[in-house]
Amino acid sequence: MHNVNPNLIVYFDNRFVPLGEARVSVLTHALNYGTGVFEGIRGYWDEEEEELFLVRLEEHYHRWLTNCRILRMEFPLNPAQLTELTTELVRRNRFRDNVYVRPLAYKSSARIGVHPDEKNAFALVALPFGDYLDSRLGLHACVSSWRRVEDNAIPGRGKICGAYVNSALAGDEARRNGYDEAILLTEDGHVCEGAAANIFLVREGALVTPPVTDNILEGITRAAVMELARTNLRLEVVERRVDRSELYIADEAFFTGTAVEVAPIVRVDDRAVGSGKVGPVATALRQFYSDAVRGRLSAYRHWLTPAYHHSSIAAA
Repeated sequence: MHNVNPNLIVYFDNRFVPLGEARVSVLTHALNYGTGVFEGIRGYWDEEEEELFLVRLEEHYHRWLTNCRILRMEFPLNPAQLTELTTELVRRNRFRDNVYVRPLAYKSSARIGVHPDEKNAFALVALPFGDYLDSRLGLHACVSSWRRVEDNAIPGRGKICGAYVNSALAGDEARRNGYDEAILLTEDGHVCEGAAANIFLVREGALVTPPVTDNILEGITRAAVMELARTNLRLEVVERRVDRSELYIADEAFFTGTAVEVAPIVRVDDRAVGSGKVGPVATALRQFYSDAVRGRLSAYRHWLTPAYHHSSIAAA
């Protein structure tokens, strides 16, 4: 992505300021030890309605606040209040494009010493955002030599900043070896997820995905896609352990996530997935998801928070 405009308005240190003024010390605990928890939230601009729809905003904030407790971080705001802050942030930046919102909670003490204290802070950043991966023709993925972090080491469900070194190593390995994305296995060799996305397989007419007990992120897009599959495609959705070899015999495979949306996988470890082309289930789910998050499906309008026709908080 291009460099971010330093005049972008962000929420930092309990006020709205230009990005260039939102600074932390190089001794900040989270920077040195990875003690932060983040979220990723998409917003989609609809030209016809002149509205920016933020997707499942309160669900993201509920997950964020819940996961902050893993690192003993508490904040005096609830998901509804954070929703108000986010819509105000969007309005202040006058976005008329798709955006990505990054809430970040972090241990903010500026000192040396791994033991955390009770000094916490959070920031909100929203910025224009396009495609994370170009998956129109399908992705080529590989099984990474790096294994997924275990819940008893660094909980993968928590979007803990330090855990994403695991994702960075796997993703870097994949791209250096000519692949688009990595697939990580658990320590006992079962399929877990992508470097920063959940994974689904289509097998014998059913949609299959690893369970939350296999160190996956409890994905909000994952849950949305499961609902779309059951309701709109009448597919059986099965959460179970997935063997590595199932990646090679599946009829289809795809990633899901806030950033990747629904991203078909057409090759794994230089083996074609199914026909080697984007399959009908992934095609249908990608379209249903795209329509739902852009406000085109009335049944899913409750997923969306309109930024420009939403009640405003008092100016900070």
